[in-house]
Amino acid sequence: MTEVLEVVLGEALRGKKATVAVAESCTGGLISHRITNVPGSSAYFERGIVAYSNQAKVDHLGVSEKILNDYGAVSSETAMAMASGIRKVANATFGLAVTGIAGPGGGTPEKPVGLVYIAIASPDGTEVSNFRFGGDRASIKVKTADAALKWLVSKVNNL
Repeated sequence: MTEVLEVVLGEALRGKKATVAVAESCTGGLISHRITNVPGSSAYFERGIVAYSNQAKVDHLGVSEKILNDYGAVSSETAMAMASGIRKVANATFGLAVTGIAGPGGGTPEKPVGLVYIAIASPDGTEVSNFRFGGDRASIKVKTADAALKWLVSKVNNL
């Protein structure tokens, strides 16, 4: 039987005595929901912020208006600023951030539906990856959460 990602993540964080805070845009709280479904997650989950609007990204995560104006909400620059911002605000070991276009509308030729940026801020710095997920809105959100949790497990294990 395959272990549930959020359980594996919790065990890894607990084992490293590390904490995580999550900044979500396109997943609307799904990642935080999954992490907090694990009993005892209060030992390592610091907080989750759903920063859906640009103003929320500025107000709660410290994303600069210049980044949002120059690159847009769905960009590697914004994802990295979100991850760094949530890590700093929460004083957590890891800051995880996701931003993207879940659809069905909102896509452009340059930024199509399914484009997602995931960033992780850690003691080693901040990294970002982009993904192109297919499917409907709900499946893009689930695929984003899965990819973010898998990558975070890997980062925690390498701490």
